[in-house]
Amino acid sequence: MNWGKWIIVSFVLFAAFIATLVTVCVRQDVSLVSKDYYQEELKFQDQITRQENTESLRVKPVITVNQQGVEISYPELSSITHGELMLFCPANAHHDRKVVVPAASERLVIIPAQELSAGMYKARFTWSMQGKDYYIEETLSL
Repeated sequence: MNWGKWIIVSFVLFAAFIATLVTVCVRQDVSLVSKDYYQEELKFQDQITRQENTESLRVKPVITVNQQGVEISYPELSSITHGELMLFCPANAHHDRKVVVPAASERLVIIPAQELSAGMYKARFTWSMQGKDYYIEETLSL
């Protein structure tokens, strides 16, 4: 073989490598944190206000994981007019869970452990109480 054929073979192999790399990259699943992240960014000041309201509370809610599932513990849980718990799984969007939280007693089991896959979750709890909105976020490991 002469040099011309080796150059052509090397270009063909390089093109095959690039085609394989592009194919692998295109097939990767890319999950965004939120499908409408731009609209959520516009409402970010409301989120800051919710967090400031939460910081002003004397006693804050506690989100824990036990054998029964994900649990919210808060002495004033019965005074909540509206609440929502979002379990966000950064690794897989299919594991995300959203639950409406009704007013109840001091301890409330929100999501049974059987319904959740193992992994890391960000628990985002938003609630309204006495005309104000509140927000707390904690990282949970199942």
